Amino acid sequence: MIPKVFQEVIDLGDGRSITIETGKLAKQADGSVVVRMGDAMLLATAVSARTSNPGVDFLPLTVDYREKFAAAGRFPGGFFKREARPSDSEVLTMRLVDRVLRPLFPDDYHAETQVMIQLMSHDENVMPDALAGLAASAALAVSDIPFYNLISEVRVARIDGKFVINPSREELAQSDIDMMIGASMDSVAMVEGEMKEISEAEMVEAIKFAHEAIKIQIQAQERLRAAIGSPAYREYEGEKEDEAIYKKVKAAAYDKCYAIAQEASGKSERGEKFAAVKEEVKALFTEEELAENGDLVGKYFYKTNKEAVRNVILEKGLRLDGRKTTEIRPIWCETDYLPSVHGSALFTRGETQALATVTLGTSREANQIDSPSEQGEEKFYLHYNFPPFSTGEAKPLRGTSRREVGHGNLAQRALKNMIPADCPYTIRIVSEVLESNGSSSMATVCAGTMALMDAGVQMVKPVSGIAMGLITDGEKFAVLSDILGDEDHLGDMDFKVTGTADGITACQMDIKIDGLRYDIMEQALGQARDGRMHILGKITETIATPRAEVKPKAPKIITRTIPGAFIGALIGPGGKVIQELQKATGTTIVINEVDEQGVVEILGTNPDGIAAVLAKIDSIIFKPVMGEAYEVKVIKMLDFGAVVEYTQAPGNEVLLHVSELAWERTENVTDVVNMGDVFMVKYLGVDPKTRKEKVSRKALLPRPPREERPIEKKDTPQG
Repeated sequence: MIPKVFQEVIDLGDGRSITIETGKLAKQADGSVVVRMGDAMLLATAVSARTSNPGVDFLPLTVDYREKFAAAGRFPGGFFKREARPSDSEVLTMRLVDRVLRPLFPDDYHAETQVMIQLMSHDENVMPDALAGLAASAALAVSDIPFYNLISEVRVARIDGKFVINPSREELAQSDIDMMIGASMDSVAMVEGEMKEISEAEMVEAIKFAHEAIKIQIQAQERLRAAIGSPAYREYEGEKEDEAIYKKVKAAAYDKCYAIAQEASGKSERGEKFAAVKEEVKALFTEEELAENGDLVGKYFYKTNKEAVRNVILEKGLRLDGRKTTEIRPIWCETDYLPSVHGSALFTRGETQALATVTLGTSREANQIDSPSEQGEEKFYLHYNFPPFSTGEAKPLRGTSRREVGHGNLAQRALKNMIPADCPYTIRIVSEVLESNGSSSMATVCAGTMALMDAGVQMVKPVSGIAMGLITDGEKFAVLSDILGDEDHLGDMDFKVTGTADGITACQMDIKIDGLRYDIMEQALGQARDGRMHILGKITETIATPRAEVKPKAPKIITRTIPGAFIGALIGPGGKVIQELQKATGTTIVINEVDEQGVVEILGTNPDGIAAVLAKIDSIIFKPVMGEAYEVKVIKMLDFGAVVEYTQAPGNEVLLHVSELAWERTENVTDVVNMGDVFMVKYLGVDPKTRKEKVSRKALLPRPPREERPIEKKDTPQG
């Protein structure tokens, strides 16, 4: 039976369009759609369990995004020709979608839910990650899963002052903005991206432009849902509630939590005090009551505690550690902390601490990107590690988490545009978070800036970062600078902004409430700028400018360009020349062919070794010019001449024939020159008879007058 297919078209207004189709593929899923733009096609499915597991008090949502190599007509790399674990770019796309969807499910919906998105067909002019949010929401829209507030996501760029929705990768390279915005019809929910020092007003303008495009995409989803008959949302069993228990818990805990929130205590001390209040509350219930409703007591205590802390901030302008809303925690910094690394820095802000290291290398150390939608390499990259001891916990170590990938990517994007374009090094930053109580990713940006300058990387400008928060009851609101971990958890917004003294370089925003006003967003951005400038001042007090040179233990890199014809000679048969040269000089030599030229990178810590490599290159590419004079050294004596070597190009040898030694007749070569002699010769080009290069010593000597020239005796026949 031919399936009935429903389709909606979204006009992007510039000749491009996006179609959403349902009814043809994956019909056993609760909802499935195919989203197409150009030749790019994504299949998104949504499935949710009919019941939630006992004891689960959160939404077990899994968002999975994969790009199939077959979609681009390519084979997976590696020994096993099969897609394996997700790449960092896939993980980042999963996080972008998850962060918009998760807050918009009903608070009491706890059924296992899985949204899967896969790239089935790739178009090199379409960046598929910009379509993933639309695909996920559309799959939920055509299902009966209780997701009432549809969303979409778009990428916005600005090219020559004009905003563009969902640009191609080629267009994005010309843009000074690369932002992903996720939103519902009424409210922006997520912003993430990088910028080339734009202003706060320009950022808000870009968000507003993207939101208008998102509204059009949500309307298309609503039309598609209506076209298939607007399926009734499924009924589900919500959370267990007991108003009497809630009132009892609040009466016992609210005032005590309110008092603790005003005391300006540290994270550990504060946690112990709140825990003590929780135990007092639990003591008000019998063992039987706790066995039956202990989960409710815990939930209501958290709710009461959250309300008390938020009210202290809104009513008194006081925060958990005693700061005012605009106040930044104490900061101390240190550079050159680790003696053996190429660059290092410690950045500590309150109870958050990051140790960043910089490693310098050649293009061989570049991070290779090989995915269906992108191939290339990164010569600057940052890795972020968040061990459990940083929060005083002991947890299983299960490899790099999605959170670590996301935070590292944000810090990398914050710094990358401040690396000079002519920097010859591949640069790797590693941030080790040693303590965490609020915004370790922004501490990573600050530590990374100082570590780069400590390593002698000539940054265009230093970068700082700050995390902002928001507490609002719908009427009153407080924007918090430099938020604590607890303020992140109980707040309504987490807004991270990085930038130089002249503009924003990256941002990440997650909003947990509907209908955030743009005036609040603008105030948060303005307050963030003040905080960034304060932190930047602390950074530049510690290290004002990049070090003039790399450290003694750090490698120096010299780049030379040679004609492509000499690449083979430098490498040698089977790599013999380059391998022996590296061994003899203690250097690393990398040759890349660019536009029929050889770009040679020489990396080493010993200047003499680098100089020896440069001399060898000069020797290999040396080509004498007809009629020019060159200094040579005798390296071998022959009966019919001397083998000489150009002193400016050791290893380049040529025969100086006995007839070119002097104007006088020379019987023995040793009458004129000997081993080790250094003198000048004139290059005469290639002898047409012997097809060998020819040089002359006598050509540079004064020519004797004709009458003084020796008469050569000729044999005459005997009479």
